[in-house]
Formats: sequence, structure tokens, C-alpha cells
Amino acid sequence: MAIKSYTGRRVKEIPKETRLKVSDYMTRNLITFSPEQPVEEVIEALLKYRISGGPVVNDKNELIGMISEGDCIKHISDSRYYNMPMAERKVGLRMIKNVETIDGNMNIFDAAKKFLEVRRRRFPIVENGKLVGQISQKDILKATMSLKSEHWK
Repeated sequence: MAIKSYTGRRVKEIPKETRLKVSDYMTRNLITFSPEQPVEEVIEALLKYRISGGPVVNDKNELIGMISEGDCIKHISDSRYYNMPMAERKVGLRMIKNVETIDGNMNIFDAAKKFLEVRRRRFPIVENGKLVGQISQKDILKATMSLKSEHWK
């Protein structure tokens, strides 16, 4: 007896509501920084909380930039090179102002692809002009480990 047509194992379609979204895995309780903070406070926070950077927000919780370990290292290097006191530099002068964000409703695998394309360690999530969370590469890894390969959509 021969098999005439085999289309493979039939797997039930996963409903759209259960597909992984960025908002399901993003970090909501963030360590944020102010543009008026000294860079030294940022360095202390990065070391204390074992993070590699964070969002910079104004008093209305609107995202205005990002500051990273690299920005802090550049600050230290410039301060030593030009023999300037480090305490005089504020986050607002060292942060990256043109920040790319991700939509919280984006599929986790589309977000993973975006991480690969633009080479970032983290993306902030903004809703209605306010910072609501952040997704990191580690969050993407955690999300994918909670799935079985046959359910990856």
C-alpha cells in the first residue's frame, strides 16, 4: 500500500492572542536616569544593578535618550584626556538622543530580527508618548526558551 499524498503532521494553529508579543516579556520596572544627573551616578547605578545602560526620561516620563556603559566610558576617557573634572558632566550631554523604539505589540521573533539588524542591546517601548518598558536581548532569549520549536510563529 502506497501513500499517495502526505502533507506532514497536522498541528493545530495557535490563536493570534497567544502568540508572543514584546509586551509579554518586556521589563516594566526600569532604572531610569535624568538628563541633569551626573554621569558618575549613572556609573554607580550600572554597577550596582548590573545593567549595561538605561533610558533617560524627563519629569513627565517621556523618553528623551539612552545612556550606556560605552557613553560612560567615553566620558571617563574624555575627562582624563582633557584633564577635566568628571563631576561637571551631566547625562544630557552624554546620552544618545536619537533613540529607536519597538512597538509592544510586535511579535517576539520580529523583535529578535530587529536586534540582529541594528545591533542594539535594548529597545525602549513607548506608548502614548510615555516610557512603559524595555526589551533586551536577554528578554528575547527568555521568551524563546519558554516555547517548543513547533509553536514558533
